[in-house]
Amino acid sequence: MMLKPLTTPRLKSMTDPSNDPIQQAALLLRKSQLITCFSGAGLSAPSGVGTFRDPGDGWWSRYDPMRLASPEGFKEDPELVMKWYAARRSQMAQASPNAAHHALATRKDLIQVTQNTDNLLDRAGCQDIIRLHGDITSDRCHAGCGYVEPVNMDQPPQHRSCPACGQAGLRPTVTWFGEALPADAWARAESAAANCDAFIVVGTSAVVYPAAGLIGLAAQAGATVIVVNREASDASHMADLELLGSADEILPAILGPA
Repeated sequence: MMLKPLTTPRLKSMTDPSNDPIQQAALLLRKSQLITCFSGAGLSAPSGVGTFRDPGDGWWSRYDPMRLASPEGFKEDPELVMKWYAARRSQMAQASPNAAHHALATRKDLIQVTQNTDNLLDRAGCQDIIRLHGDITSDRCHAGCGYVEPVNMDQPPQHRSCPACGQAGLRPTVTWFGEALPADAWARAESAAANCDAFIVVGTSAVVYPAAGLIGLAAQAGATVIVVNREASDASHMADLELLGSADEILPAILGPA
């Protein structure tokens, strides 16, 4: 995956400014037969899981992503990388699904395409989850021997060698910068974006590619694009409706009962 520089968003006018956009979104989703949700760090932020790009508080404002989330960084200092991931895992272990996760779980037909590596969607009861950037709750052999093991998120491990081959260290089962997305997950995500009636974009700055390209794919295929984010983003110019605010407040309002 790779980062795209932030750009100035171009806002699209709302479909009907005389109506409440929350009600517009809720009506559109009630009428939709196939819904895909594309989520980023802002979905889990209300649960206490730190985001990456927020100024001052974001992980990447405090740490160099190339040192901590790339094959090169792991090769240079695997102890530092695994120490950082232990901190992330400990933070996630204290988190619980928030109202946004639970709202998504109420729609059993909704396909979840997520950039998040936590397990909060699972714990909320969501079923069809496509993980573009992997799963932080397990480690795998960095040499690719096929060994994978779950980790104790309450007591996350530090750097250690692969017990199967001994040729490399164990690393989180996540996609790092410079690595390709899992082929099967990407194919399923493209299909979900291209074939849905409504595409909800939640809590993402839309600057990490190729994942962010799914928004344009859904728009070009004719889906209604609903963006839920705390602030305008690179997804804003593709939105049919943009709802600015916290995901744990907006998603229950647009996915709840009529």
